[in-house]
Amino acid sequence: MLLAMAAAAAAAAAAGGARRGRVLTSDTMNPAIRRVEYAVRGPIVTRALEIEQELRKGVPKPFKEVIKANIGDAHAMGQQPITFLRQVTALCLCPELMKDPSVPSDAKERAQRLLEACGGQSAGSYSASPGIQRVRENVARYIERRDGGIPSRADDIFLSTGASDAIVNVLKLLVAGAGVSRTGVLIPIPQYPLYSAALAELEAVQVNYYLAEERCWALDVAELRRAVTEARQRCCPRVLCIINPGNPTGQVQSRECIEAVIKFAFEEKLFLMADEVYQDNVYAEGSAFYSFKKVLKEMGPPYAEEVELASFHSISKGFMGECGLRGGYVEVVNMHPEVQAQLSKLVSVRLCPPVLGQMILDTVVDPPKPGEPSYERFQAEKEAVLGALAEKARLTQEIFNQTPGIHCNPVQGAMYSFPRIELPPRAVAAAKEKKQAPDMFFCMRLLEETGICVVPGSGFGQREGTFHFRMTILPPTEKLKILLEKLSTFYTKFVKEFS
Repeated sequence: MLLAMAAAAAAAAAAGGARRGRVLTSDTMNPAIRRVEYAVRGPIVTRALEIEQELRKGVPKPFKEVIKANIGDAHAMGQQPITFLRQVTALCLCPELMKDPSVPSDAKERAQRLLEACGGQSAGSYSASPGIQRVRENVARYIERRDGGIPSRADDIFLSTGASDAIVNVLKLLVAGAGVSRTGVLIPIPQYPLYSAALAELEAVQVNYYLAEERCWALDVAELRRAVTEARQRCCPRVLCIINPGNPTGQVQSRECIEAVIKFAFEEKLFLMADEVYQDNVYAEGSAFYSFKKVLKEMGPPYAEEVELASFHSISKGFMGECGLRGGYVEVVNMHPEVQAQLSKLVSVRLCPPVLGQMILDTVVDPPKPGEPSYERFQAEKEAVLGALAEKARLTQEIFNQTPGIHCNPVQGAMYSFPRIELPPRAVAAAKEKKQAPDMFFCMRLLEETGICVVPGSGFGQREGTFHFRMTILPPTEKLKILLEKLSTFYTKFVKEFS
């Protein structure tokens, strides 16, 4: 036996020569992954985490804490959870709490209904791959109410791990071909980096269309037409992505704009993807949210019957801010039945979305009704969150625009401002020496000197020669005011230094 093992080892050494190398290296890994970038959790956030560690170790800094204004994480920024949502979740996880007399009866009834829809009446069981049927039916009823009675079918709704997972799955269906026939996907610039990252991973062709900053980040059909015409020389444009309300830009599209986009998609034979996760976050006077589905169906034939649409929503935003529980949905409209069957197959590969996220989604789309025990508290908490966000949107625009060199459009909706900053030529040159984008250079200096973490505009895309940063408006009002004033003061000092 020992002789046989020795002989085998000698044979392996003779065949392989030197020591066996790793199978997976930076040279042999999937090259598409190398091209993936996600600015919201990029190098500046990595440095912010390092600075937090340094502060814990007592390293002297000119500030006491890092303020992470880089990401729309409501609860991390101090927003309190909505009580009814958490009560139902707690009851589903610990049914023995049903005996607690302090928990309202409607929360107990909701939890019981949700548990009855779960295997073994446990939140720890898998659900059906598209999601719990009862929740999908409640989502369909929610969409019907939202859209003024336009029908919605549970069979057209797929629950997901936040909106992100659903967006990537729909893109997977759409990306095909090679060379000039490879799928081109139109995305807004500035964009949410999920889109550029997903397109890099899927090796699709990213087609940029620019929002008009001088018109409050308006979407212009003439710009869409330019983008499609130029793209046809290198790919096959098949998909048009819209983010409404906008991220990172905070604009809210008018109904007229949505109608024009739908007509354009019909004429150019494009599949529409409507990212509508901020639909509850509309603040500006005169602005209102219109879903793409509502407008599409009200336009009538041929648009209502032929334009293919996927629309997305999430529990991470709105007034809920339940980012960590990962719940969302996609509704597909006018999708070919055979393709929809393939989507069903695709979602089944990952078994099911998180069941707790599905349960939270159910409470969001079917909230307490007037007369029920939880109604008044639920409404008060919801209105308090949205009211505070509206005030913070106004405050952000006001304070930034008082600072020469910073230009901030009105934050009509969503949770972010995307101010443009003027940077002196010497600052641009200093950034070049460090091999950094100029706005990354600015944001990194801001972080090191003030502890404020924001994301450079270059991570979202911007017109050549312009510089921006994205900052969430989520911190508590008093803290946000201090942050805005501190940031504006730093900007003035920075410009003076490099003038």
